[in-house]
Amino acid sequence: MHVQPTSAFDPAIQMAHDSALRSIARVVEETAQPTPAPQALERISYQLRQGRVMVITGAGVSTESGIPDYRGPRGSLSRHRPMTYQEFRHDAAALQRYWARSFVGWRHLDQAAPNRTHFALVELERAGFVSGVLTQNVDGLHRAAGSSSLIALHGDLARVVCLSCGAKEDRHQLDQRIQAANPNYLAQIELDPAMVNPDGDVTLSAKQVAGFQLVGCQVCGSKLLKPDVVYFGEPVPKSRRERASALLEQSSSVLVAGSSLAVMSGYRFVLDALKQGKEVAVINGGPGRADARAHTLWRTQVGPAFDDLLDALNL
Repeated sequence: MHVQPTSAFDPAIQMAHDSALRSIARVVEETAQPTPAPQALERISYQLRQGRVMVITGAGVSTESGIPDYRGPRGSLSRHRPMTYQEFRHDAAALQRYWARSFVGWRHLDQAAPNRTHFALVELERAGFVSGVLTQNVDGLHRAAGSSSLIALHGDLARVVCLSCGAKEDRHQLDQRIQAANPNYLAQIELDPAMVNPDGDVTLSAKQVAGFQLVGCQVCGSKLLKPDVVYFGEPVPKSRRERASALLEQSSSVLVAGSSLAVMSGYRFVLDALKQGKEVAVINGGPGRADARAHTLWRTQVGPAFDDLLDALNL
């Protein structure tokens, strides 16, 4: 991944970029003793029976759909640093590189299907146990599975927004326009699906990037098109934060599934829940930022855990 030279941005932009890099690089280590598995299953089953549980999900929920996580043992951060908003917005070469790489990798994400955890959360919602899902994922799989009370905190890769005029476009439509501008481009590239990152990015050579043709906004012509997702170094839209806060207010407790909560945008809702005196449980295969604060910490993969929860709840 290209790293913007320190002197290339003005001081305010550089400060935001550096802050984003620190967030990306954050290492989450074990800080708490997990709850024994039988006890964790019993506690979280009881929590769900009380109803109105707000579920916060992360990349660990989508790994069974073939989408890698960020910070797991084989997470994408071991080989790839996500582009910051400041790079994307203020570096023309980074914009070119992103769209070339994403054009190749996004179609793999677009083919991904919801897995048992996504469908389990739909069942729990329909049964009245879950008040809603706040997902940090941008893959659209909760929506595809049928979750109705859903907030995509970081947006959805299925939409594109123009940074110049604000116009939005369906990603499939944009993809058709990109294909028309880049005939036979995909035929040159051998894609290993295992190397596709959670944001759809893949590694391409400098020559392949240089040969890619950007397309412009259909409304204003600007080439400052961006996936309608929150990048590192970019704030979550206020309206979305307010919706998430409202969901938390209406909920009795919080269940975190498949997330290290390494970034504050998701972690803040656990902190808010604790301030409100609400129970917090975590189901995750690796360490997380909220582990030491959680009332129940189930250290396991989320798919089998939700199978066990559905059985315990007779669903």
